[in-house]
Amino acid sequence: MVLESLTNPLSVEKRPLQMLILGFAYASIGIALALWVFKTESSVIMVFLAAMAAIPLMYNTIKLEEEKDMEGMEESWLLKEHTKALTAFIYLFIGMTVAFSLWYTVLSPETITFLFKAQAGTIKTINPGATGFTTLDFSAFTRIFLNNVRVLIFCILFSFLYGSGAIFILAWNGSVIGAAIGNFIRNNLAEAANMLGAQKTAHYFQVIGFGLFRYAIHGVPEIFAYFVAGLAGGIISIAAIRHDFGTKKFEHILLDSADLLLLSIIILFVAAILEVWVTPMIFVWS
Repeated sequence: MVLESLTNPLSVEKRPLQMLILGFAYASIGIALALWVFKTESSVIMVFLAAMAAIPLMYNTIKLEEEKDMEGMEESWLLKEHTKALTAFIYLFIGMTVAFSLWYTVLSPETITFLFKAQAGTIKTINPGATGFTTLDFSAFTRIFLNNVRVLIFCILFSFLYGSGAIFILAWNGSVIGAAIGNFIRNNLAEAANMLGAQKTAHYFQVIGFGLFRYAIHGVPEIFAYFVAGLAGGIISIAAIRHDFGTKKFEHILLDSADLLLLSIIILFVAAILEVWVTPMIFVWS
């Protein structure tokens, strides 16, 4: 495939920033094809197409990480090596999210109505959580954390069953976050339209910056945790295919995957704290 041949796992681990461009390209191409061929169902089809483009690269990268496990190195070395792949995945997700938010912002209202129809429905069902740092809303924290753990479990299952299936869930989350960011930017740019000159230009950049930052505070750690879990599930999946159960090497892979899963839960816990108390504290004015 043309998209598959653009790069390889070794290259992305050495130069993860290129995944930012690839993520943007995958999402943009998915949007264009979905609008062209499956217009009425484009809100879901664009996510599928973006994820499908990323599957070969993600699978080969997970396969490379599983091979590192087979070298029998210490856990600290393995976690350091896995960080290279995880960093590349994060850049991939950020690229997709930026693309979704950009196209949500610049496309006509009529187009985004059906292009992000499913995403808009998801956003409406999301409870905003805590109202600010003046209250210890542990119920919101528990609800958000448990919901994120549920998504984490889906990432593990999809990766275990489909090798790199978690990319669909992550691309979907990228489209939802992108729609939320795009909606925030569109609503606030209306205010900038009433301004003149440098003040108007400055407000444009302020709105875009705050729109991205508002969701990045807790969104990036959450997605990182999902990628960690997806990597763990993918490594176990590949190991189960290539090696016999009960061998020393397989036990080593299970231990490494368990460390990754524990790390992902810890990151999700921190992300929930950021979402419930830190983000509202910073944006209490908005």
